[in-house]
Amino acid sequence: MIKLFLCGDVMTGRGVDQILPHPNPGGIHESCTQNARAYVELAEQLCGPISSPVGFSYVWGDALAELERIAPDARIINLETSVTGSETYWKGKEVHYRMHPDNVACLTCARIDVCVLANNHVLDYGRTGLLETVDTLRSAGLKTAGAGRNLAEARQPATLGMPGGGTLFVFAFASASSGVPASWAAGKQRAGVNFVREISEAQAAEIAQLLQQVKSSGDLAIASVHWGSNWGFAVSSEQIRFAHALIEAGFDVVHGHSSHHVRPIEVYRNKLVLYGCGDFIDDYEGITGYEAFRDDLVLMYFPTLAAENGELMELRMTPMQIRRMKLNRASSDDTSWLRDTLQRISTEFGTRVDLANDGTLVLSI
Repeated sequence: MIKLFLCGDVMTGRGVDQILPHPNPGGIHESCTQNARAYVELAEQLCGPISSPVGFSYVWGDALAELERIAPDARIINLETSVTGSETYWKGKEVHYRMHPDNVACLTCARIDVCVLANNHVLDYGRTGLLETVDTLRSAGLKTAGAGRNLAEARQPATLGMPGGGTLFVFAFASASSGVPASWAAGKQRAGVNFVREISEAQAAEIAQLLQQVKSSGDLAIASVHWGSNWGFAVSSEQIRFAHALIEAGFDVVHGHSSHHVRPIEVYRNKLVLYGCGDFIDDYEGITGYEAFRDDLVLMYFPTLAAENGELMELRMTPMQIRRMKLNRASSDDTSWLRDTLQRISTEFGTRVDLANDGTLVLSI
Protein backbone atom coordinates (compact mmCIF):
# COMPACT_ATOMS: atom_id res chain seq x y z
CA MET A 1 0.00 0.00 0.00
CA ILE A 2 0.97 3.64 -0.38
CA LYS A 3 -0.18 6.55 1.77
CA LEU A 4 -0.43 10.04 0.26
CA PHE A 5 -0.75 13.57 1.53
CA LEU A 6 -2.85 15.75 -0.74
CA CYS A 7 -4.21 19.23 -0.15
CA GLY A 8 -5.69 22.14 -2.02
CA ASP A 9 -4.12 25.48 -2.85
CA VAL A 10 -0.89 26.41 -1.08
CA MET A 11 -0.62 30.16 -1.68
CA THR A 12 2.57 31.42 -0.05
CA GLY A 13 2.69 34.67 -2.01
CA ARG A 14 1.50 38.22 -1.39
CA GLY A 15 0.70 38.64 2.34
CA VAL A 16 2.27 35.30 3.33
CA ASP A 17 5.47 36.25 1.50
CA GLN A 18 5.51 39.51 3.45
CA ILE A 19 5.77 37.78 6.84
CA LEU A 20 8.50 35.34 5.73
CA PRO A 21 12.22 36.15 6.20
CA HIS A 22 12.89 37.33 2.61
CA PRO A 23 9.83 39.16 1.26
CA ASN A 24 9.51 40.70 -2.16
CA PRO A 25 8.83 44.45 -2.26
CA GLY A 26 5.27 44.96 -1.08
CA GLY A 27 3.92 46.75 -4.15
CA ILE A 28 1.04 44.96 -5.92
CA HIS A 29 -1.40 45.97 -8.64
CA GLU A 30 -4.92 45.45 -7.33
CA SER A 31 -7.85 47.85 -7.51
CA CYS A 32 -8.44 47.61 -3.74
CA THR A 33 -4.85 48.00 -2.54
CA GLN A 34 -1.34 48.63 -3.83
CA ASN A 35 0.44 47.05 -0.86
CA ALA A 36 0.66 43.34 -0.03
CA ARG A 37 1.06 44.23 3.65
CA ALA A 38 -2.62 45.17 3.64
CA TYR A 39 -3.44 41.46 3.74
CA VAL A 40 -1.23 40.99 6.79
CA GLU A 41 -3.06 43.86 8.49
CA LEU A 42 -6.45 42.29 7.70
CA ALA A 43 -5.38 39.02 9.29
CA GLU A 44 -4.05 40.82 12.35
CA GLN A 45 -7.25 42.80 12.76
CA LEU A 46 -9.26 39.57 12.77
CA CYS A 47 -7.08 37.19 14.80
CA GLY A 48 -4.27 39.15 16.45
CA PRO A 49 -0.70 40.28 15.77
CA ILE A 50 1.81 38.32 13.68
CA SER A 51 5.40 38.84 14.82
CA SER A 52 7.12 38.92 11.46
CA PRO A 53 9.47 37.86 10.15
CA VAL A 54 8.30 34.40 11.09
CA GLY A 55 10.30 31.20 10.64
CA PHE A 56 9.93 29.19 7.44
CA SER A 57 7.86 26.52 9.20
CA TYR A 58 5.45 29.03 10.77
CA VAL A 59 2.70 28.83 8.13
CA TRP A 60 2.44 25.03 8.48
CA GLY A 61 1.74 25.27 12.20
CA ASP A 62 0.10 22.11 13.55
CA ALA A 63 0.16 20.49 10.10
CA LEU A 64 3.85 19.61 10.51
CA ALA A 65 3.19 17.44 13.55
CA GLU A 66 0.31 15.76 11.74
CA LEU A 67 2.52 15.01 8.74
CA GLU A 68 5.04 13.39 11.06
CA ARG A 69 2.30 11.40 12.82
CA ILE A 70 0.74 10.07 9.61
CA ALA A 71 4.10 9.72 7.79
CA PRO A 72 2.80 9.69 4.20
CA ASP A 73 4.93 8.15 1.47
CA ALA A 74 4.37 11.11 -0.88
CA ARG A 75 3.44 14.74 -0.24
CA ILE A 76 1.72 16.56 -3.10
CA ILE A 77 0.42 20.14 -3.13
CA ASN A 78 -1.01 22.60 -5.62
CA LEU A 79 1.39 25.54 -5.36
CA GLU A 80 -0.76 28.50 -6.35
CA THR A 81 1.86 31.19 -6.58
CA SER A 82 4.85 32.11 -8.69
CA VAL A 83 8.24 31.89 -6.96
CA THR A 84 10.07 34.85 -8.37
CA GLY A 85 11.54 38.26 -7.78
CA SER A 86 10.33 39.50 -11.16
CA GLU A 87 8.49 42.82 -11.24
CA THR A 88 6.94 42.14 -14.66
CA TYR A 89 3.38 41.24 -13.72
CA TRP A 90 0.73 39.94 -16.12
CA LYS A 91 -1.23 42.97 -17.34
CA GLY A 92 -5.01 42.81 -17.30
CA LYS A 93 -5.14 40.29 -14.45
CA GLU A 94 -6.73 41.51 -11.22
CA VAL A 95 -4.71 39.52 -8.67
CA HIS A 96 -1.02 38.53 -8.72
CA TYR A 97 0.75 36.15 -6.34
CA ARG A 98 4.50 35.78 -5.91
CA MET A 99 6.85 34.47 -3.24
CA HIS A 100 10.49 35.43 -3.17
CA PRO A 101 12.78 32.54 -4.23
CA ASP A 102 14.75 32.88 -0.98
CA ASN A 103 11.59 31.82 0.88
CA VAL A 104 11.42 28.41 -0.81
CA ALA A 105 12.42 26.83 2.50
CA CYS A 106 8.82 27.29 3.63
CA LEU A 107 8.06 24.40 1.25
CA THR A 108 11.09 22.23 1.84
CA CYS A 109 10.61 22.40 5.61
CA ALA A 110 7.38 20.41 5.12
CA ARG A 111 9.27 17.89 2.96
CA ILE A 112 6.96 18.40 0.01
CA ASP A 113 7.68 16.02 -2.85
CA VAL A 114 5.66 17.46 -5.75
CA CYS A 115 4.43 20.98 -6.47
CA VAL A 116 1.62 21.05 -9.02
CA LEU A 117 1.97 24.23 -11.08
CA ALA A 118 -0.98 23.92 -13.47
CA ASN A 119 -3.10 26.73 -12.06
CA ASN A 120 -4.23 30.31 -12.62
CA HIS A 121 -1.45 32.07 -10.68
CA VAL A 122 1.82 30.44 -11.72
CA LEU A 123 2.27 32.93 -14.60
CA ASP A 124 1.19 36.00 -12.62
CA TYR A 125 4.67 37.41 -13.21
CA GLY A 126 4.99 36.29 -16.78
CA ARG A 127 6.96 33.55 -18.45
CA THR A 128 10.15 34.86 -16.86
CA GLY A 129 8.52 34.38 -13.47
CA LEU A 130 7.39 30.89 -14.42
CA LEU A 131 10.87 29.84 -15.47
CA GLU A 132 12.32 31.19 -12.24
CA THR A 133 9.63 29.31 -10.33
CA VAL A 134 10.50 26.00 -11.99
CA ASP A 135 14.25 26.51 -11.58
CA THR A 136 13.93 27.54 -7.92
CA LEU A 137 11.75 24.58 -6.98
CA ARG A 138 13.88 22.04 -8.78
CA SER A 139 17.09 23.47 -7.33
CA ALA A 140 15.53 22.99 -3.89
CA GLY A 141 14.84 19.33 -4.65
CA LEU A 142 11.12 19.70 -5.35
CA LYS A 143 9.54 17.98 -8.34
CA THR A 144 7.03 19.88 -10.48
CA ALA A 145 4.15 18.96 -12.75
CA GLY A 146 1.83 20.86 -15.04
CA ALA A 147 4.05 23.70 -16.29
CA GLY A 148 7.40 24.09 -17.97
CA ARG A 149 9.61 25.59 -20.65
CA ASN A 150 7.56 24.07 -23.45
CA LEU A 151 4.56 21.79 -24.05
CA ALA A 152 6.56 18.59 -23.72
CA GLU A 153 7.88 19.64 -20.32
CA ALA A 154 4.49 20.90 -19.12
CA ARG A 155 2.91 17.56 -20.01
CA GLN A 156 5.64 15.55 -18.32
CA PRO A 157 4.45 13.93 -15.10
CA ALA A 158 6.36 14.16 -11.86
CA THR A 159 7.60 10.71 -10.85
CA LEU A 160 8.14 9.22 -7.41
CA GLY A 161 9.35 5.77 -6.46
CA MET A 162 6.90 3.81 -4.31
CA PRO A 163 7.96 1.91 -1.16
CA GLY A 164 7.29 -1.57 -2.55
CA GLY A 165 8.45 -0.85 -6.07
CA GLY A 166 6.76 0.75 -9.04
CA THR A 167 6.35 4.43 -9.88
CA LEU A 168 3.80 7.02 -8.83
CA PHE A 169 3.07 9.43 -11.69
CA VAL A 170 1.60 12.88 -11.01
CA PHE A 171 0.06 14.49 -14.09
CA ALA A 172 -1.30 18.04 -13.77
CA PHE A 173 -3.70 20.05 -15.93
CA ALA A 174 -5.17 23.56 -15.80
CA SER A 175 -8.69 24.23 -17.07
CA ALA A 176 -10.04 27.47 -18.47
CA SER A 177 -12.98 27.04 -16.08
CA SER A 178 -10.67 28.00 -13.17
CA GLY A 179 -9.68 31.30 -14.76
CA VAL A 180 -6.54 30.17 -16.60
CA PRO A 181 -6.09 32.32 -19.73
CA ALA A 182 -5.73 30.36 -22.97
CA SER A 183 -2.64 32.46 -23.66
CA TRP A 184 -0.93 30.70 -20.73
CA ALA A 185 -0.95 27.38 -22.58
CA ALA A 186 2.50 25.95 -23.17
CA GLY A 187 3.54 25.57 -26.80
CA LYS A 188 6.21 23.67 -28.67
CA GLN A 189 8.65 26.49 -28.03
CA ARG A 190 6.73 28.52 -25.44
CA ALA A 191 6.74 28.25 -21.66
CA GLY A 192 3.38 27.81 -20.00
CA VAL A 193 0.96 25.45 -18.32
CA ASN A 194 -0.51 22.13 -19.43
CA PHE A 195 -3.78 23.69 -20.56
CA VAL A 196 -7.04 21.77 -20.87
CA ARG A 197 -9.16 23.38 -23.56
CA GLU A 198 -12.39 21.93 -22.21
CA ILE A 199 -13.56 19.58 -19.48
CA SER A 200 -14.77 16.76 -21.72
CA GLU A 201 -14.50 13.04 -22.34
CA ALA A 202 -12.66 13.79 -25.59
CA GLN A 203 -10.02 15.74 -23.67
CA ALA A 204 -9.78 12.89 -21.16
CA ALA A 205 -9.10 10.53 -24.06
CA GLU A 206 -6.15 12.70 -25.14
CA ILE A 207 -4.80 12.66 -21.60
CA ALA A 208 -5.23 8.89 -21.49
CA GLN A 209 -2.79 8.56 -24.39
CA LEU A 210 -0.11 10.35 -22.35
CA LEU A 211 -0.77 8.04 -19.40
CA GLN A 212 -0.57 4.90 -21.51
CA GLN A 213 2.89 5.92 -22.71
CA VAL A 214 4.37 5.67 -19.22
CA LYS A 215 2.20 3.62 -16.86
CA SER A 216 2.96 -0.08 -16.48
CA SER A 217 1.73 -2.83 -14.21
CA GLY A 218 2.61 -1.96 -10.60
CA ASP A 219 2.55 1.81 -11.24
CA LEU A 220 -0.02 4.30 -9.94
CA ALA A 221 -1.11 7.66 -11.35
CA ILE A 222 -2.70 10.85 -10.02
CA ALA A 223 -4.54 13.37 -12.20
CA SER A 224 -4.23 16.76 -10.50
CA VAL A 225 -6.75 19.15 -12.06
CA HIS A 226 -7.27 22.88 -11.49
CA TRP A 227 -10.90 23.38 -12.51
CA GLY A 228 -14.16 25.07 -11.70
CA SER A 229 -15.21 28.23 -9.91
CA ASN A 230 -13.96 29.61 -6.61
CA TRP A 231 -17.24 29.43 -4.67
CA GLY A 232 -20.19 27.05 -4.42
CA PHE A 233 -20.51 23.39 -3.49
CA ALA A 234 -22.02 22.20 -6.77
CA VAL A 235 -19.99 20.06 -9.18
CA SER A 236 -20.87 20.34 -12.86
CA SER A 237 -21.91 17.33 -14.90
CA GLU A 238 -18.91 18.02 -17.15
CA GLN A 239 -16.53 17.68 -14.21
CA ILE A 240 -18.16 14.43 -13.12
CA ARG A 241 -17.93 12.90 -16.61
CA PHE A 242 -14.34 14.11 -16.96
CA ALA A 243 -13.32 12.62 -13.60
CA HIS A 244 -15.00 9.32 -14.41
CA ALA A 245 -13.30 9.21 -17.81
CA LEU A 246 -9.90 9.80 -16.18
CA ILE A 247 -10.48 6.90 -13.78
CA GLU A 248 -11.64 4.67 -16.62
CA ALA A 249 -8.48 5.64 -18.54
CA GLY A 250 -6.25 4.32 -15.75
CA PHE A 251 -5.80 7.12 -13.24
CA ASP A 252 -6.06 6.03 -9.62
CA VAL A 253 -6.84 9.40 -7.99
CA VAL A 254 -8.41 12.60 -9.30
CA HIS A 255 -7.02 15.47 -7.20
CA GLY A 256 -9.25 18.46 -7.91
CA HIS A 257 -8.56 22.02 -6.75
CA SER A 258 -9.38 25.68 -7.40
CA SER A 259 -12.40 26.18 -5.13
CA HIS A 260 -11.66 28.17 -1.97
CA HIS A 261 -13.45 25.58 0.18
CA VAL A 262 -14.09 21.85 0.26
CA ARG A 263 -16.23 20.22 -2.42
CA PRO A 264 -17.71 16.71 -2.67
CA ILE A 265 -15.83 13.44 -2.48
CA GLU A 266 -16.65 10.38 -4.59
CA VAL A 267 -15.36 6.83 -4.80
CA TYR A 268 -15.81 5.75 -8.43
CA ARG A 269 -14.88 2.21 -9.43
CA ASN A 270 -13.11 1.96 -6.07
CA LYS A 271 -10.92 4.98 -6.96
CA LEU A 272 -10.83 8.35 -5.16
CA VAL A 273 -12.20 11.53 -6.71
CA LEU A 274 -11.68 14.77 -4.77
CA TYR A 275 -13.73 17.35 -6.65
CA GLY A 276 -12.30 20.28 -4.70
CA CYS A 277 -9.75 20.21 -1.89
CA GLY A 278 -10.23 23.86 -0.96
CA ASP A 279 -7.52 26.27 0.13
CA PHE A 280 -4.76 25.18 2.48
CA ILE A 281 -2.33 28.07 3.07
CA ASP A 282 -3.25 31.62 2.08
CA ASP A 283 -3.59 35.28 3.14
CA TYR A 284 -7.40 35.48 2.90
CA GLU A 285 -8.18 36.12 6.59
CA GLY A 286 -10.36 39.16 7.00
CA ILE A 287 -11.62 39.20 3.41
CA THR A 288 -15.39 39.36 3.68
CA GLY A 289 -18.31 38.28 1.54
CA TYR A 290 -18.14 34.48 1.58
CA GLU A 291 -18.07 33.64 5.29
CA ALA A 292 -20.80 30.99 4.91
CA PHE A 293 -18.36 28.75 3.02
CA ARG A 294 -15.84 28.79 5.91
CA ASP A 295 -12.74 28.99 3.73
CA ASP A 296 -10.74 29.30 6.95
CA LEU A 297 -11.42 25.59 7.58
CA VAL A 298 -9.15 23.35 5.53
CA LEU A 299 -8.37 19.65 5.24
CA MET A 300 -5.28 17.51 5.05
CA TYR A 301 -6.23 14.52 2.87
CA PHE A 302 -4.47 11.22 3.62
CA PRO A 303 -5.63 8.52 1.19
CA THR A 304 -4.18 5.02 1.44
CA LEU A 305 -4.15 3.14 -1.86
CA ALA A 306 -3.58 -0.52 -2.64
CA ALA A 307 -0.21 -0.61 -4.38
CA GLU A 308 -1.21 -3.38 -6.76
CA ASN A 309 -4.28 -1.68 -8.29
CA GLY A 310 -4.69 1.83 -6.83
CA GLU A 311 -8.00 1.06 -5.15
CA LEU A 312 -8.83 3.25 -2.18
CA MET A 313 -8.29 1.42 1.11
CA GLU A 314 -8.83 4.35 3.46
CA LEU A 315 -9.23 8.12 3.42
CA ARG A 316 -8.54 10.09 6.57
CA MET A 317 -8.83 13.85 6.68
CA THR A 318 -7.40 16.11 9.36
CA PRO A 319 -9.25 19.42 9.85
CA MET A 320 -7.21 22.59 10.29
CA GLN A 321 -8.11 26.25 10.66
CA ILE A 322 -6.12 29.17 9.24
CA ARG A 323 -5.55 31.79 11.93
CA ARG A 324 -2.82 34.46 11.86
CA MET A 325 -1.67 32.91 8.55
CA LYS A 326 -0.86 29.64 10.32
CA LEU A 327 -2.50 26.20 10.32
CA ASN A 328 -4.04 25.31 13.67
CA ARG A 329 -5.86 22.12 14.60
CA ALA A 330 -9.59 22.81 14.19
CA SER A 331 -11.88 22.86 17.20
CA SER A 332 -14.41 20.08 17.78
CA ASP A 333 -17.24 22.38 16.67
CA ASP A 334 -15.45 23.33 13.46
CA THR A 335 -14.57 19.69 12.80
CA SER A 336 -18.25 18.79 13.17
CA TRP A 337 -19.15 21.61 10.74
CA LEU A 338 -16.73 20.19 8.17
CA ARG A 339 -18.02 16.68 8.68
CA ASP A 340 -21.66 17.75 8.31
CA THR A 341 -20.89 19.86 5.25
CA LEU A 342 -18.89 17.14 3.50
CA GLN A 343 -21.61 14.62 4.29
CA ARG A 344 -24.35 16.86 2.95
CA ILE A 345 -22.62 17.80 -0.31
CA SER A 346 -21.28 14.27 -0.97
CA THR A 347 -24.52 12.33 -0.36
CA GLU A 348 -25.49 12.38 -4.03
CA PHE A 349 -22.22 10.58 -4.77
CA GLY A 350 -23.02 7.83 -2.27
CA THR A 351 -20.30 9.01 0.10
CA ARG A 352 -20.48 8.93 3.89
CA VAL A 353 -18.10 10.82 6.19
CA ASP A 354 -17.65 9.81 9.83
CA LEU A 355 -15.93 11.47 12.78
CA ALA A 356 -13.17 9.33 14.31
CA ASN A 357 -12.17 9.27 17.98
CA ASP A 358 -8.90 11.09 17.21
CA GLY A 359 -10.70 14.10 15.72
CA THR A 360 -10.04 13.18 12.11
CA LEU A 361 -12.70 12.56 9.46
CA VAL A 362 -12.92 9.16 7.83
CA LEU A 363 -14.55 8.22 4.56
CA SER A 364 -16.83 5.21 4.83
CA ILE A 365 -15.87 2.84 2.00
